[in-house]
Amino acid sequence: MSRIFDLLSNPARDLGAMSIPSETHAAQERSSQLIKLDSNENPFGPSVHAIDAMRSALAQVSSYPDDDCSGLRLKLAGHHGVPPEQVLVAAGSTALLSLLCQTLLAPGLNAVTSERSFVVYSMAVRAAGARLIEAPMRNDSFDLEAILAAVDSQTRIIFLANPNNPTGTMLEAAVVERFLPQVPGHVVVVLDEAYYEFALHFAALRGATYSKSLDYLSQGASVVVLRTFSKAYGLAGLRVGYGLGAADLMGYCARMRNTFSVSSVAQAAALAALDDHVHIQRVVENNAIQSRDLTRALETLGYRVVPTSANFLFCDVGGDASAFAKRLHDEGVAVRPLEAWGAPHYIRVTIGTPEQNQAFLSAARQLGSDNPTPGFESSSSAP
Repeated sequence: MSRIFDLLSNPARDLGAMSIPSETHAAQERSSQLIKLDSNENPFGPSVHAIDAMRSALAQVSSYPDDDCSGLRLKLAGHHGVPPEQVLVAAGSTALLSLLCQTLLAPGLNAVTSERSFVVYSMAVRAAGARLIEAPMRNDSFDLEAILAAVDSQTRIIFLANPNNPTGTMLEAAVVERFLPQVPGHVVVVLDEAYYEFALHFAALRGATYSKSLDYLSQGASVVVLRTFSKAYGLAGLRVGYGLGAADLMGYCARMRNTFSVSSVAQAAALAALDDHVHIQRVVENNAIQSRDLTRALETLGYRVVPTSANFLFCDVGGDASAFAKRLHDEGVAVRPLEAWGAPHYIRVTIGTPEQNQAFLSAARQLGSDNPTPGFESSSSAP
């Protein structure tokens, strides 16, 4: 054990050191040629208007950005019909998760979520020295009764990813409305709506009601709503997201935020992206069509796919998903095996362009026609 270990805080010791991989040039080149369907990125990239705004902003990068993201905050406030003081912009919604945990949690306190949900919840909670309690799922979705039962006097946050990552399942508005009044007053419910635009489109197609989160906020409910520009808006590389919550809580979180954390280029791109409704419509429509086609094709190959409300599929490959993902990687396609989420037989595959999806399906069919790895033999040979 190194001398440094003796100097570490308990949360740092608990999380452990991160190993930094060293890639050869050849490995980097192979990686650049991969079809990346493992990180839920927008395959169409950002709006052309956002790209133009980024180019214009480059001339000003010798100056520090607006630390309060004033222009973007005002635009978002108008966009959502809330006061500007209820909007907090940060370097992605993951940064907002950390800010909320730093602001509301401490050693001896806890947060509650479901098993098999967004992996950053655990990281953010543990970094604050607190404990994350994971309630069991029910039918690949949240068991809200189990989540309520897990809450105790030391709970300060409930995380609800809606739709959930990695399962893609959605809680309808009526379900959330019945849940919120049962939450004790000492708990803040974080409604993580990173995939909002996709879920809204799916809900409209299915005749369902997705989210009334901003109504809860205006009614004074103890909720924080998280949104991001990383998914439908295609700005993942810029790291910009925002939270909508009670003004006093947003103010305390803002004090915990790193100075100049959202670049001027990111702010300019987000401002322009908000206005390009045509681009967003193209993205969500492609996603809905491709998710249908991809699901049918995977089911034909014998795999079970959970109906999605996001831009990815949660797919049971019937055996060792890590081995399955490795062989796909060898075929030039990256997907996410989910053993770390407690789902060793599942992969999460991003819904890409038609061409990317066909490449993925071709690789999956090739795996089925080869001598299959024992871990997924039964699935690959299913009728």
